[in-house]
Amino acid sequence: MTSRGTARPTRRDFFSRLGDGLHGAALASLLGADLFRSNPAAAASLQQRQVFDLSAQAPHFEPKAKAVIHLFMNGGPSQVDLLDPKPALEKYAGQIPVREMTTDITSPQQSGGLLPSPFKFQKYGQCGMDVSELMPHFSKHVDDVALIRSMYGDHFNHEPALFLMHTGRTVATRPSIGSWVAYGLGTENQNLPAYVVLDDPKGLPINGISNWQSAWLPPLYQGTRFRTEGPAVLNLESRPDWPEQLASAERRLLRKLDDAHREKRPYQPDLDGRISSYELAARMQLEAGDALDVTKEDLKTREAYGLNDPLTESYGKRCLMARRLVERGVRFVQLYIEGQIWDSHSDLEKGHQYACGKTDKPVAALLTDLKQRGLLDSTLVIWGGEFGRLPLSQSAANAAAGRDHGPPGFSVWLAGGGSKGGTIYGATDEFGHAAVENRTSVHDLHATILHLLGMNFRDLVFERHGLKERLTDQFPARVVQEILS
Repeated sequence: MTSRGTARPTRRDFFSRLGDGLHGAALASLLGADLFRSNPAAAASLQQRQVFDLSAQAPHFEPKAKAVIHLFMNGGPSQVDLLDPKPALEKYAGQIPVREMTTDITSPQQSGGLLPSPFKFQKYGQCGMDVSELMPHFSKHVDDVALIRSMYGDHFNHEPALFLMHTGRTVATRPSIGSWVAYGLGTENQNLPAYVVLDDPKGLPINGISNWQSAWLPPLYQGTRFRTEGPAVLNLESRPDWPEQLASAERRLLRKLDDAHREKRPYQPDLDGRISSYELAARMQLEAGDALDVTKEDLKTREAYGLNDPLTESYGKRCLMARRLVERGVRFVQLYIEGQIWDSHSDLEKGHQYACGKTDKPVAALLTDLKQRGLLDSTLVIWGGEFGRLPLSQSAANAAAGRDHGPPGFSVWLAGGGSKGGTIYGATDEFGHAAVENRTSVHDLHATILHLLGMNFRDLVFERHGLKERLTDQFPARVVQEILS
C-alpha cells in the first residue's frame, strides 16, 4: 500500500485522463486549423504564423480566364422579354395556367393570366440567337456569347436570392464569389485591390455592402468600393507639400510600427486585414488615380460607352472603368445598377425599356473594347440577375401590367474567358416558367466560373472550425462543360 497522495492511478483514472487529453488535442487542432493555412507541418507544430495577402497565387491548372467582370443586373431581368421568347404566351394570352405556376408568386390574389411579351424578337448572328428589340447593341455580339436559358434558383425574395447568387447560400453569413476569387488567386497588381465593386451612385442594391462581404474569410478579401462620381477613392491623395523622400520614409516607419504591433498580437485576421488595407491604400496612391481616370480615353471610346448621353453615362463610365481595371491586373470587378430597376412588378414595358436603355449600349461597348484590345480571351464577362420574372401578369393585363419574381427558370450569359461563343444552352418550358432542359443551378454556375479561372471548385477551401469550407458548400455542383470552348 503506497502513501496518500502518491497512490498508483487505477485503470479508470488512466482512461479518464486520457480522454481529457484527447479532447484537449482535438480543441488545439480545431483552433490551429482556424489560425493557420492548410499546411500539415504548420498545423502540427502551431508555430508558423498564418499570413494572408493579395500576392498572385498559382491556380490549380492552366486557366482560360485571368479576370472576371460581373455585370450584375439586380432586380430580376425578364427572360421572356429579353432572351427567351415564348410564342405560347401569345397563343394562350390571359389564360390562367396550371396550379404549379400560380403557386410560384408572392401575391396570388393579384395574379392575372399568361402575359405575352410586348417586345419583338429576332434571330441574330451565325448562331441564330433570339434577342429582344430592347437589346439592339448586345444583339451584335451573340456569336461571342454563351447563353444559359436554364438557370434556376431557390428563393422568391430578393434578399435570399441575391445572397445565393453571390455566396452560394441564401443566408447572410457567407463570403461572396469575388472574395473567394481574391482569396484563391490574389491580384497581379499589388497597387490595386484584387476585388473591386462599382456600385451605382443612385443607390445600393438590396443587401447593400453585404453583397461583396468576405464574411469569415480574412477581411482583406472583401470587395473594395470605388466611386464613379467625384474622387473614386476618398482621402487617397498624399500630402502635396511633402517631398517623396519624406513620404517614403514615413511609409517605412509605419510598416515597422505595424509589424511590431502585429507581432505582439498574433492570429488576429481583423488586425491583419486593417493593416493590409492601409498598406494597400498607400500603394494605390501610385496607380488608382490613373486606372480610374476615364478622361484619358479618346473621345471615340468614351462615346462608344455612352459617356456623352445622360441615360448611359453612369453605367458606361463604370463599364469603362472595369476594362481599365482588368487591363491593370485586377482580378474581379463587379458592377451594380441603381436600386432594383429590373424589378418590374408593374409597368414592365416602361421599366425594361429604361433598364435596357441604361445598360445595353455600355455592355456592348465593353465587349467590343475587350475584343479589340485582345482582352476578351482572358476576361470572363458575366451578365444576369438574382432571378428572372414569371410569364404571368401580376395584375390585370393592361398597359401597366408587370411580372412577379421568377426563380424557377431564367437566363444568364457569359462571354470570353474560355466560354464558347454562339452557344445556347438549356431551355425553359413552353411558357418560360421553369428550367426543364439541362437545368443549371447557381452552384453549377459558380463551379464553372472557378473552373475558367483555373481553380477546382472542390479544392478551393478555407478551413474553419474543422470544416473545409468552399463556395459551393456541400451542394451538388458541376462544371457546365457544354458552354466551354
